Amino acid sequence: MIFQPVLNVFLLVLLFAPAWALAVWMLVRGARASGAGAGSTSSAAPSTGAGAGWWALRLVMLLACFLMLLRPGIPGGTSETLATDTDIVIVLDTTASIVAEDWDGDRPRLEGVRADVQSIVDEYPGARFALITFDATAEQRLPLTTDATALMSSLEILRPEVTSQSRGSSIGIAAAMAQETLAGAAEQSPERSRMVFYLGDGEQTVSSDPESFSGSAAYVDGGSVLGYGTTDGGPMKVTSGSFSGDQGYIEYQGEPAMSVIDEANLQTVAEELGVPLQVRDAATAIDLPAAPATTTNHAESGSVGNVIELYWVFAGLIALLLCVEIARAAMLVVQLRGLAIRGGDA
Repeated sequence: MIFQPVLNVFLLVLLFAPAWALAVWMLVRGARASGAGAGSTSSAAPSTGAGAGWWALRLVMLLACFLMLLRPGIPGGTSETLATDTDIVIVLDTTASIVAEDWDGDRPRLEGVRADVQSIVDEYPGARFALITFDATAEQRLPLTTDATALMSSLEILRPEVTSQSRGSSIGIAAAMAQETLAGAAEQSPERSRMVFYLGDGEQTVSSDPESFSGSAAYVDGGSVLGYGTTDGGPMKVTSGSFSGDQGYIEYQGEPAMSVIDEANLQTVAEELGVPLQVRDAATAIDLPAAPATTTNHAESGSVGNVIELYWVFAGLIALLLCVEIARAAMLVVQLRGLAIRGGDA
């Protein structure tokens, strides 16, 4: 038998101790009252209080709750785990165009980005992920970590830059940060491979030339540039950074501003990184490259034990005891109503 408590055991004991103490006290009190009244009979109205037996059931219910929260289980064998010994750097455009509405019809592009990043996480189990976002500046949102949940949580709460603060952006503004992250990963773990996924639409909205990603190429063993958007373009909603609701669309010369994909710029980024370009759309499944062969390892990953959970046994017992309590309460209500009617007729 093994236990995987939802909280520290000592904390669980502290939480349950007052309820246990009350139940034991009421159980003892009920037992004494039953003993004192033994041998006597009364035709008085039925008592609405609970005897020792009922408090014994409640004590059992508390114990079942405690055991359920300990999450008991029994070993159920082992299964081999797969680890991808690679570091993956995700570089993501967070300018206003990332929510342009031309994904799967009129959905924001960010929905497609989230779905594709989830596919990346699923394709490379056990990899370490880093997230770099860029608009007017580049920011590392997440350092290299094996916590894929943290990566997806970061994307769930991700919002584009505030429209009123936008100063234009360069598609290469994150080049230096990406190179620094990759170089640091190579120095820290030279035995691991490294992959880069660049996600954006390729729109260069500042007058300067975009910075080059060629400095990162020496550290990159694979990856892709994923392009979002259409040639017709999509409108972009105003982002204020507040919760004031829908504030309409960004306008240019009295008309909704349209964001369009720039495949030429994206192709340049892909060539600088030495990875392929893939223009994304909702109707096409993402085509992810295989992890470098030397990085996928079963043996070093080992195996993990499977556990057959038993908490459901105690959950079922709790449900049964609750049904008994509800049935008893219903009976008492009926009895009290009967007494009230007879008292009114007297």
